[in-house]
Amino acid sequence: MKETESKKTFYLTTPIYYPSGSMHIGHAYTTVAADTTIRYKKMRGYETYFLTGTDEHGLKIQRRAKEAGCEPQQFVDGIVTDIKKLWQALDIQYDDFIRTTEPRHQKVAQAIFQKIYDQGDIYKAEYEGWYCTPCETFFTQRQLAEGNACPDCGRPVELTKEESYFFKMSKYADRWLQFIKENPDFIQPESRRNEMVSFVKQGLEDLCVSRTTFEWGIKVPFDQKHVIYVWFDALINYISALGYDFNNPGEKYKKFWPADVHLMGKDIIRFHAIIWPIMLMALGLPLPKQVLGHGWVILDSGKMSKSKGNVVDPLVLIEKYGVDAIRYFLLREMGYGQDSLYSEAALVNRINIDLANDYGNLLSRTTAMIEKFCGGLVGAPGVGTEHDAELVALAKKTPAEYAIYMDKLDFQNALAAVWRLINQANKYIDAAEPWALNKARQTEKLQTVLYNLAEVLRISTILISPFMPNVPAKVWQQLGISNRQELFTWSAVQNWGAFPPGVRVTKNDALFPRLDWQAIEAAGAQKEAEKAAEAAKEAEVAFAPFLPQIDIDQFGTIDLRVAEVLACEKVPKADKLLQLQVKVGTEERTIVSGIAQYYTPEEMIGKKVVLVANLKPAKLRGIESHGMLLAASHGGKLEVVEIKDIEPGGRVK
Repeated sequence: MKETESKKTFYLTTPIYYPSGSMHIGHAYTTVAADTTIRYKKMRGYETYFLTGTDEHGLKIQRRAKEAGCEPQQFVDGIVTDIKKLWQALDIQYDDFIRTTEPRHQKVAQAIFQKIYDQGDIYKAEYEGWYCTPCETFFTQRQLAEGNACPDCGRPVELTKEESYFFKMSKYADRWLQFIKENPDFIQPESRRNEMVSFVKQGLEDLCVSRTTFEWGIKVPFDQKHVIYVWFDALINYISALGYDFNNPGEKYKKFWPADVHLMGKDIIRFHAIIWPIMLMALGLPLPKQVLGHGWVILDSGKMSKSKGNVVDPLVLIEKYGVDAIRYFLLREMGYGQDSLYSEAALVNRINIDLANDYGNLLSRTTAMIEKFCGGLVGAPGVGTEHDAELVALAKKTPAEYAIYMDKLDFQNALAAVWRLINQANKYIDAAEPWALNKARQTEKLQTVLYNLAEVLRISTILISPFMPNVPAKVWQQLGISNRQELFTWSAVQNWGAFPPGVRVTKNDALFPRLDWQAIEAAGAQKEAEKAAEAAKEAEVAFAPFLPQIDIDQFGTIDLRVAEVLACEKVPKADKLLQLQVKVGTEERTIVSGIAQYYTPEEMIGKKVVLVANLKPAKLRGIESHGMLLAASHGGKLEVVEIKDIEPGGRVK
């Protein structure tokens, strides 16, 4: 922790998200985890700062914007609006939302690039190697997966050759390894630390930190034909958001830097655990205290991604089950540093067992018994039962156990500690039998039992408040203590017996009604069936009639050849047209094809297609096309004909 004017401070960041498509529940996990941590730290008395935002530069954004027929800034503006709506729906309370297209960030990024260059740690050379555009990442040949694929996302990489500036990462490799040795908790969990150490020990290469083959990025201040590599640019946001300046760092920077935690998914930990610390070493600035790479939320089909078509939309789930249930499920299900398997059935099961049966039922039973046996008033505790001691002892030790897990961002075990107390309270009801005490007119024991239950509800509700921020107000209303803010503090949670006797409780509807999974599943299946029926109805179009017959000699005049697509791009101001450069035997040709509504340029590159090679040239949008691709179409669908093992130029008969 940092001390500023005797005030504890805590600075936490999530990665700034790449606005290239829809956000899924995996993205939601990171930001919910960050928000929960910040709420917990505030409860502990920290002055907190929570940064999130969007990383808006790079080749992928430029290409996606072009495909959408708009400028990159316009493209990212629309997606940023959607991201902010999602964070609002998830009750995320960030302090700052930074965009790398903002002048405040660009100014700092250019100043840092200039400083590192001036001290000789950035030099100009030529880059030739592999680049994954979706991941915006450079790879060496040895790092590629089988078939020259990206080791992270599995998609094809591009062989790139261009003039670039390089950052002398290799110069700092030994210093980085020594830092990790002296600060073993810097990278968490341990498995991620071991991966990063192994990566650096294999040999750290200098990093290409500028590009010249596209323009959407921050210009290199002393060489305007270069833009700063997106990952070098993006990482700087963690201090540019604090208003960092070399000459006058600023009060916010001095108060909150170094960051206490950079929180992110494990797929981007290399940038944060290796590149970013070395950048800071080169600048002579303090390193963050910890980089934590959590696991992925995955489906049976693997990691969620838009390209796989297996994205789970958190907004749909929030609408269906409520934001508190979604937040609870995400953080209860994922183990520290591990992947979490998502299914809607598992979500419903958690809601039914943990929230409805355990926690919700404890509240319902307690308030109902106080109303029925005590006229709705919580009595003062007195002589108790032989079952009290175990419950009281657990309630007293739970906050400390919870804090140990929360301080290391182990949310699953923190919640497990709270639920042990909740479950013990439910067992306590069955053991103490308040109904029997009431029947036997053992009033003092009855009041003690019911008081203990109300006190357990107070303590457990405070502890779960960072996870489910909308729940406490509903519980306080039922327990009759809504106006007693002093009962909800961290010091109060450790003070057993703080619940004020004499307050009136009110039993309301269940916090989390039980859900019927079979009914939900049946409704979902019905909805999917209706969608399929509608799609089938739309696809019910007549097949085109057969053309007049031709003889074999006429067919023989058509020269069909295998062609390999070398390059592809959209034809400007033409929604349906792609311009392809293809190889046919020993020659290359330009082809214009009306398939842009069905294929992106990236999807076409590398395909072996069938070309009508002896078709007379034709001009389309001013481009001369030498041939035509063969494709099949029906019912609004179209697919180009592909060949696998025949070399370009081979005859198709």
